[in-house]
Amino acid sequence: MPDDRDDAHNGLTSDGYTTEEERNAYVIKRIEEKLDDYQGYDFSMREVRALNIFFELAQEFRGRDMFYAVCMMIPRSLFGLECNIYLLEDEETFALAGCSTSSCDVDRTYTWNNRFTNRVVRHEDRLYIPINCNPEFADLLPFNPPHNIIGSFEFFPCNEIDDNALLFLEKFVNRVGFQLHHRIIRSRNREHLQFIKSMVQDIGHNVIVPNMYFKLYFNRLKRQIEQLHVITEKVLSMMVVCSTPDCVEQGNSLARTTASIERQYKEIYRHYETTSMFLETLLRRRHFEEGRYVLVKREVNLRVQVLEPQLERYRQRLDERGIELNFAMGGAPDQMIRLVMDPGLIAQVYANFFSNAIKYTKKSTLPDGRTGKFVSYGWEVIKDFFGEGAPGIRMWVTSTGNSLNLEDPLDVFKPGYRAGNVASESGTGRGLYFVRQVVELHKGTVGYRHTQYGNEFSFTLPFEQRVEPD
Repeated sequence: MPDDRDDAHNGLTSDGYTTEEERNAYVIKRIEEKLDDYQGYDFSMREVRALNIFFELAQEFRGRDMFYAVCMMIPRSLFGLECNIYLLEDEETFALAGCSTSSCDVDRTYTWNNRFTNRVVRHEDRLYIPINCNPEFADLLPFNPPHNIIGSFEFFPCNEIDDNALLFLEKFVNRVGFQLHHRIIRSRNREHLQFIKSMVQDIGHNVIVPNMYFKLYFNRLKRQIEQLHVITEKVLSMMVVCSTPDCVEQGNSLARTTASIERQYKEIYRHYETTSMFLETLLRRRHFEEGRYVLVKREVNLRVQVLEPQLERYRQRLDERGIELNFAMGGAPDQMIRLVMDPGLIAQVYANFFSNAIKYTKKSTLPDGRTGKFVSYGWEVIKDFFGEGAPGIRMWVTSTGNSLNLEDPLDVFKPGYRAGNVASESGTGRGLYFVRQVVELHKGTVGYRHTQYGNEFSFTLPFEQRVEPD
C-alpha cells in the first residue's frame, strides 16, 4: 500500500497534489462538472430515484446474491425490464451470475462474441451493456480484465428503449460495476486474510517448532566435539611413547582437524542463532494478525546482544572484500549502553547496514593516512532529541566510498529506491525501506549523509531504559 510519507518527501500528497488546497479545489471542480453532467442527462425523477435506491440497498445488503437481486429487481420493478447478469470468471468466459426470471432458461456461459463485447450492443429485443470495473483497482482482481470489463448486463425487452433511457441504463450498469468490483476485492481480501491466518499456524507448526529442534542437535554435536577434544588430548599424550615422525604427524593432523571442526561448528551455530532470531522475529503471529510489524521490546546490551553478533555474521564477507574495521572515521565509545528495543528487528537494521557496506564500500584515504576499504560503527546519546527531557540515541554505520548523489537524503529509504551509481550490485531496494519501517515503529528517525570519509547511514531511537507496560 502506498505510504503518504513517501510522497511527503517529494512535497506531494498521496494523490499527486502539492497542497490540501489544490486537492480540495480539484474535487470542487469535479463536483461542478458532475452537476453539469446530470443536468445534461435529463434523467426522470424515477430514474434518479432508481440510482439512489441502488446505492442505499447496495449498502444495506452484504451478500453477493442479495446484491445481484438488487441489481436485477430495480430495472424489473421500476422499468419493467428483465435482466441477466454475466461475470467474467477468466479472461475468456462469461458465466451466468443471476437472472431476474424464475425460469432462467438461458445458456450458462459465453465467450467473447458480437453481443458479449466491450461495446453496448442491441440484438433483437435484447440490450447488452458491458460491466466496467474501476481501472484504478484492476490489478487487485484474480486476472487482468480485458478492456477493464468484468461482465455483461443483458436487458429485455428493449424494443422501445430510446437514447435517453439507454444513457440511464449505461450509468446504472456503471455504478453496478464499481460496486461489484469492490465487493469482489473485499471477498478476495477476506480469503487472503483467512489464508494468512492459516499460513501463520502452518509456520508455527512446520517452521518455528522444527527449528527449535536444531538447538538440541547442536547441543549434541557440541558434546561430541568436546569428546573429540578429550580423545585428541589422549592421542597427543600417547605420542610421547610413539614418537616416530609418522605418529607425530598423525597426532598433529588429528589436533588440526578437531580445531577446524570446532571453528566450523561455532560459525554454523552463530548463523543458526541469527537465522532463528530473524525467523521468530519476522514470522511472529501478531504481525499477521494485526497487519503490521508488532514490537516485542526488552532491555538489551546494544553492543553485545545486537550489534556485534551482526558484525560477526558478516565478518568473513567483509574480509573477502578486503574491508577493514577502522574507527578513525569516528566510532563506538567504550561505555556499555543498555536500552529498550525490539532486539530481533533492530538486529536486522544492522544486518541491512552491514550488508550494504559489503556491496558498496570503496577505497578511500583516512585522516591517519591509511588507504583502503573501511567500515566503522558508533553511537551517541543526544540530550532532548525528542523534546525536553526525552533523549535520543543515534546509531550509525559508516563505510568509505563515493556519495550516493541524492537530491533528498531520505530518498534512499523509499521502497524500491536504488541510487544510479549502484547498479553493478544486486539488490531490490527493499532493505533500507524495511529499516525505516522498523525505526519509525520504534518512534525513531532514519538518516543518511556523506561525510568526508564516506557514507553514513544512521537511525535515532528514544533512549528508553525500562520496558513500558503494554
